[in-house]
Amino acid sequence: VTDPAFTTDPFRIHTRWIETEFTNDIKPFAPTTPGGDEGEDETGRETIVVEVGGKRLEVSLPSSLGMSLARTGLAAGAKPKRRAAKKSGPTASGDTLASPMQGTIVKVAVEDGQEVQEGDLIVVLEAMKMEQPLNAHKTGTITGLTAEVGASLTSGATICDIK
Repeated sequence: VTDPAFTTDPFRIHTRWIETEFTNDIKPFAPTTPGGDEGEDETGRETIVVEVGGKRLEVSLPSSLGMSLARTGLAAGAKPKRRAAKKSGPTASGDTLASPMQGTIVKVAVEDGQEVQEGDLIVVLEAMKMEQPLNAHKTGTITGLTAEVGASLTSGATICDIK
């Protein structure tokens, strides 16, 4: 920002200024501590092998990032811990079929008192311009159906019971 193109009037920066006019006198990064840990070389960089899409690649990183891969065990083949997947929205349990998300009902495929099999279509919910079919989670009879085309539902709202 101290370049005259920034500081003089008229302002002369444009979208290709870096590629066409900028004179780069910024020194490249140099690590402040020499290497010495396992996996590091004299330039303070650490080289590891990673697999991406079935291909093995060698990656060189500055050791000054503060996390030596050799010390964490990842270089020795340890697998990183995976977080448990969180379940989103309510799950179908018992008799109640609940809306898994906020949306608008665009189709009601059943009537109150109708017999349904597990997997049969109950309603189609539209959310963010995408349609989500909601199916029966068990075999039974539809009771307490409150769903109407055009109705807005909140996440967790009861659509019907299957007894």
